[in-house]
Amino acid sequence: MDPFNYKSGKLFCDKVSLSDLANEYNTPAYVYSKETIQLNAESYVKSFEQVDGLVCFSVKSLSNIHILEVLKNAGCGFDIVSGGELHRVLSIGAHPKTIIFSGVGKSEAEIESGILNGILSFNVESVSELYRIENIAKNLNISASVSIRFNPDIDSGGHDYITTGRKGDKFGISSIEDIIELSSYVAKSKFVNMVGLACHIGSQIFDLTSYKETARSAIKLADTLKKQGIELDFLDLGGGLGVQYSDENITSPKELIACLEEEFKGRKERLILEPGRSISANAGVLLTKVEYVKDEFLIVDAAMNDLIRPALYQAEHEIWNISEKMAKPRKYNIVGPICESSDFLAKDIFINADEDDVLAVRTAGAYGFVMASNYNSRPRACEVLVDGDKSTLIRKRETLEDILKMEMLNND
Repeated sequence: MDPFNYKSGKLFCDKVSLSDLANEYNTPAYVYSKETIQLNAESYVKSFEQVDGLVCFSVKSLSNIHILEVLKNAGCGFDIVSGGELHRVLSIGAHPKTIIFSGVGKSEAEIESGILNGILSFNVESVSELYRIENIAKNLNISASVSIRFNPDIDSGGHDYITTGRKGDKFGISSIEDIIELSSYVAKSKFVNMVGLACHIGSQIFDLTSYKETARSAIKLADTLKKQGIELDFLDLGGGLGVQYSDENITSPKELIACLEEEFKGRKERLILEPGRSISANAGVLLTKVEYVKDEFLIVDAAMNDLIRPALYQAEHEIWNISEKMAKPRKYNIVGPICESSDFLAKDIFINADEDDVLAVRTAGAYGFVMASNYNSRPRACEVLVDGDKSTLIRKRETLEDILKMEMLNND
């Protein structure tokens, strides 16, 4: 489902004109479709037919608490990677037993918070991390649930920065012998309880073959551990399903889950998935106004501090004028006002636009606002949620005073 469509020459998000939103909330602004987020989440949650499944939305992809609440109500749990994300999901009433804590660098304070709140599991990424969790749990006199993140050495393709399942990547444990030894250690511990295996091979994955290989690796390792007397509650295969930024051929969540259920046939373990981008990406756009037209450049009021994906990953986003124009499109580079040559939203894109026009950067719902910064002392954009024919401001636009607030000393 695409929530962004032209009606009488104006681009709409569901039943709300983006022109009206730009006038009301100004630009830059992130706009999300509530209905699309719900439907995308349900396309996962409702696709499990043969195995017990849990969908843990990857909070790092889009973390606004109003959207997290929509996802909780759609039946999602949450995959978190920081104490801040834990605080977010607990603040909207997420059940602790639907929370998976991933990430390679969990601090003592983060681990203690996860244990005290009784989360479902920590995805353990190293031997040292396991010992840290055990020591903290011992000091609290509480048993902590863990799953070991193994590295299946599968190259899922895509940009190097979002490929996470190969030997040499910083994630997980690559040695099967080390995993078996660590699992045996956990089985004897009074303060850590092994409940699963976890892995995550990357992002923007379109070929189901990578998922099949990952599932088979997880199942083979689970069977090896079972022979050691270690039975697991779940296998967490991560996320990474690709979305369409331009002309990619995408795979649906239903197809993915059907493929994995075939591999899981006859097994007792719960299947956990951690989608993020495939739920949130196509539900959002970034609105930005054209400030100047200069030769082959459209200089807009959004910048790499608002959407860093093009600069960081060389990512390509379709960009549409929110008002259809009949003139022949021209080739432009769409750039922001930041003093970096890497500050661009698109290169060599054909579009018809003039000064003061508002553009919509499409498929910006994932890894958009969450990666925004105050570089060049620029206030971050606002966020708006559209529900049918209504819109709600779900995050205020930052002000210059907001930027300075944390730098004020007591004597200022």
